[in-house]
Amino acid sequence: MAPIALDTGSPADPVQSLKIRAKTADPAIFPDGLKTSGTRLPTPRASIQTSNVPNASAHHQSGQHPPLYDQIRPYSAFPKHIEGPTVWQAEDYANNPERWVHQLSAPEIEEISRVADNFITSGLPITGITKQNFPLPSLESNLAAMRRELVNGKGFMLFKKSIPVNEWGNFKSAVAYFGLGRNGHILGHVQSLDVDGTKIDSVRIYKTTARQAFHADECDIVGLLCLARAQSGGESDVASIHHVWNILQAERPDVAELLTQPVWYFDRKGEVSAGEEPYIRGAVFYLETPDPANPERKQRVYCKWDPYYVRSLQRFSDLGIIPPLSAAQEEAANLLEATCERVKLHMILEVGDIQFVANSHTLHARTAYVDHPPASGLPRRHLMRLWLSVPQGEGGWRLPYWDADEKKRGGIQVDDTAPVARLEGD
Repeated sequence: MAPIALDTGSPADPVQSLKIRAKTADPAIFPDGLKTSGTRLPTPRASIQTSNVPNASAHHQSGQHPPLYDQIRPYSAFPKHIEGPTVWQAEDYANNPERWVHQLSAPEIEEISRVADNFITSGLPITGITKQNFPLPSLESNLAAMRRELVNGKGFMLFKKSIPVNEWGNFKSAVAYFGLGRNGHILGHVQSLDVDGTKIDSVRIYKTTARQAFHADECDIVGLLCLARAQSGGESDVASIHHVWNILQAERPDVAELLTQPVWYFDRKGEVSAGEEPYIRGAVFYLETPDPANPERKQRVYCKWDPYYVRSLQRFSDLGIIPPLSAAQEEAANLLEATCERVKLHMILEVGDIQFVANSHTLHARTAYVDHPPASGLPRRHLMRLWLSVPQGEGGWRLPYWDADEKKRGGIQVDDTAPVARLEGD
């Protein structure tokens, strides 16, 4: 059946009603039976006001929705220094590829191939892939260890030539890749589509050849499968946000404090459900929410940042609807980018490589690139992107959002738009 309409007057707990609605996915629209957790949540205007900051949104939407403002911790609660496996420096890994580069064995690739062929024979759409209909028993322990390392460790890894894309083609590669993720909720593409990259209020940067600044995607883990390389450029960088935090605390604590305040506006780029604002307000750094089962557990620093979505809001600030970036915010945004540049680890994806990056405690970037000319007969740079969710009940970070324990938390869901897994960019 279709999702239940939300009655804004009852029941008394709108968050609980929203969670129930997220679970009522119409299988005709959502073949895997799970709907990305985006929908509207009425929020009393007074409850999300902060000093001198107008209300940015009266509704919550998956991924691109405001936090629960009463769960945002003040800067004084944040650690002054972070230690542990999430804090790393580029030199820790640059000369030690065995610590982060992995190779699937021939039997493992054969298992993926066989299961992908069986799934294709079933006639189900790629968006219908589940753990049950795409079993990978010989990979279970490796995938579990990979997820733990991504969620609680360094937050990135690279699988070398794991998918023989030239042999399998885009369709089977997509099936295999989506099946490898299994908890992913959307298969997208990172490919230049000859769009105008200067129209930042409507164009997504990954559809251009421009450099992509350090950012986090709207999911817990993002995967990238390389189908074709550019003629030059288009290479990846990743930075430990906890290492960045330590540097900011040591050198510019005033900037660190500003980044913990919910005074930052983020563009929804037109991906808005009925009744929602076209932007949200939030912080850049958050603390995890407390764990009732383990009150002594440390609350980790979480980062939610994409400067492209912050700088594209001039159309609203020019009208006085939201405040423009202050001089202090401009400086903070620039310093965050520069600090990531200082500590980045550079990596190159070859055809068939898969990169996984956690969005909770790392930021990633991409260099500008030049595609092969049409006369060469070579394909344009082409990556398949996979967004994965790890709800807190399955070991994911405890985030200050209503959907923190939804199976498909994060992401982007506009009304009941059906998920898609196209074989080319659009």
